[in-house]
Amino acid sequence: MNSQFDNLQPEKKERIINAALKEFAQNGYEKASTNQIIKEAGIAKGSLFNYFNNKKELYLFLLDYVTKVIEEIYSKVDWDETDFFERVRQAGFIKFEVYKKYPQAFDFMKRAAHESAAEVRAEIEALTQNLIATGLEKSYQNIDFSKFRTDLDLEKVTKIINWTMLGFAEEQRDKITSFQEVTEDVLVEWEMISNTLKRCFYKEEYCGDD
Repeated sequence: MNSQFDNLQPEKKERIINAALKEFAQNGYEKASTNQIIKEAGIAKGSLFNYFNNKKELYLFLLDYVTKVIEEIYSKVDWDETDFFERVRQAGFIKFEVYKKYPQAFDFMKRAAHESAAEVRAEIEALTQNLIATGLEKSYQNIDFSKFRTDLDLEKVTKIINWTMLGFAEEQRDKITSFQEVTEDVLVEWEMISNTLKRCFYKEEYCGDD
């Protein structure tokens, strides 16, 4: 990456990053159009290659950039928190903040996981394997699973909760018209959903008050 990109105004950098993430997420590496990225970002034709030598360099920059964003999410979670729902709430709202700034970041990583282009496949595998391993290792670190009802399949329950949180985050993301802070209404709505899930899956003594 050319140092010129590092020196751009943050707003312009975000436009370029988001335009590139969107194009690669929607079309994959080989079919992605740098001309479309330039158009979407609203920058001068050809200027993209003042910052990146070629499409591969841009793609690998994005892969590294989003990986660091996800690692930052992990760094902000309180891993000493033992309650599953509180841990999910923390991670979910950190992810939501990322959604607001980089709406296509997670779609890009999802597409990258299935990318078959030989030109970038080795780099993808090296980065994503480490990221997945780290995420799986940390996700349930120090969680007090004794709060869950003993008649339930914990693996299925955690999947249901994670799917619910992801769906909620995506629903809220789709409502965004400007990059503002998470509102109190969103926090209240998630607390209501979380309390409902607790009543379904936790032992009665751990459900708490609504």
